[in-house]
Amino acid sequence: MSLLHKQSARWLFLLALAELVLLGGALVAATYLRFQQPEELDQYLRYLPTRALMFGVVMLLGLAALGQYQTYMRASWFGLLARQAIGFLLGGLGLVVIFYLLPQAYLGRGVLGMALLLGFILVTAFRAVFLRLVEVEAFKRRILVLGAGTRAAQIHIRMRRRSDRRGFTVLGFIARPGEAVEVPAGQLIELDCPLPEWTVRHQVDEIVVGVEDRRGKLMIDELLECRQSGIAITDLTTFFEREAGRVQLSLTHPSWLVYSGGFNATPMRRFTKRSFDLTASLCVLLLTWPLMLLVALAIMIESGPSQPVFYRQERVGARGRTFQLIKFRSMRTDAERDGVARWASLDDDRVTRVGRFIRKVRLDELPQLWNVLKGEMSLIGPRPERPQFVADLATKISYYNLRHCLKPGLAGWAQLRYPYGASEDDAEEKLKYDLYYVKNHNLLFDLLILIQTVEVVLFRRGAR
Repeated sequence: MSLLHKQSARWLFLLALAELVLLGGALVAATYLRFQQPEELDQYLRYLPTRALMFGVVMLLGLAALGQYQTYMRASWFGLLARQAIGFLLGGLGLVVIFYLLPQAYLGRGVLGMALLLGFILVTAFRAVFLRLVEVEAFKRRILVLGAGTRAAQIHIRMRRRSDRRGFTVLGFIARPGEAVEVPAGQLIELDCPLPEWTVRHQVDEIVVGVEDRRGKLMIDELLECRQSGIAITDLTTFFEREAGRVQLSLTHPSWLVYSGGFNATPMRRFTKRSFDLTASLCVLLLTWPLMLLVALAIMIESGPSQPVFYRQERVGARGRTFQLIKFRSMRTDAERDGVARWASLDDDRVTRVGRFIRKVRLDELPQLWNVLKGEMSLIGPRPERPQFVADLATKISYYNLRHCLKPGLAGWAQLRYPYGASEDDAEEKLKYDLYYVKNHNLLFDLLILIQTVEVVLFRRGAR
């Protein structure tokens, strides 16, 4: 329920809830259209609510797997529609599997086909209206930024796209004495009355504090009065974390990390995370073991029975402890014959033909389920890096070692939000998302990342 306290996620929750109702309604309508005779209809009405809920939930998971409930989705209408179609296809395949396992849940091909068609039309029409309403200025949170220097200008520089500002609008920036103005003059606001009066007059919902130096420039009395009026007061770093889904390293300081909350490591959280790891890993293993056998066979045929099928490599885990990560071998056995650790490059000539395919569809990662079952990794978390890279990056990137306060993961938030990283700059960008996950991880977040990882595999994003 803590997710609902994040204002940027509330409209997504409302969207998902409304579409769940629409999808369930599509199945009900399809049933009445298919069986118009009372004697045929009666046998379906008894379990219709349960079947409608099952249909809605499975289709919702299919849409979520294609990233249809991401705050940060950037795509054209055609792209969204294509993802929606693939999401419906995945949901339909999921229902077929359920019908095979639970024959009593079978809907009938006619009912299922009409429900899918009606559901697609209803969801498409509803999204067209809903997303327009989200973009209406009257429904957006009204943000006032205190400060107009380098820090405050990050909102203008890094959040200039419409998709970056979905759900809020920036009224302007208030420059403070002594700071160099870095935002366009047209976005500066000159107060013609006290700040509390101005915010009430202009219906401000939130003030983001982004001044360069807080000593004597924070207008603390005015901010306190605004806070008493119900206006939210938010630090700039917290604002970026909430709206962009990452920790902006250039704005971060140690005291903010200490006081900002997160880093949930309670016994209950550790128990739920480990339970989730075991349950989800076993389910994935049951679904993918035939593929794993085929991959092992393909590697043996290509390289010969004397060559190893698996590849073991030392990686850094929780609290800096190292472990042996297991993968299907995708490179030649002499890929690092000189003993020097190297990033994988685009079209790396060390990769075998079978390896190129299994890396594209992420099949080479499946043996890491054994690391998860052993407790060396989690299913969701920051990706583990090699000790040589960690030792180098920790000296160059601030807060890099914070990503090791959790077990590394087979999938992660950074993998969803950022492409494959093979440089120091990429590692710094991915760290922003890793720190966001480390600070905000919970069971629901893990489940959402696992579902959306399907999109990464299908579209082969970030693979080399």
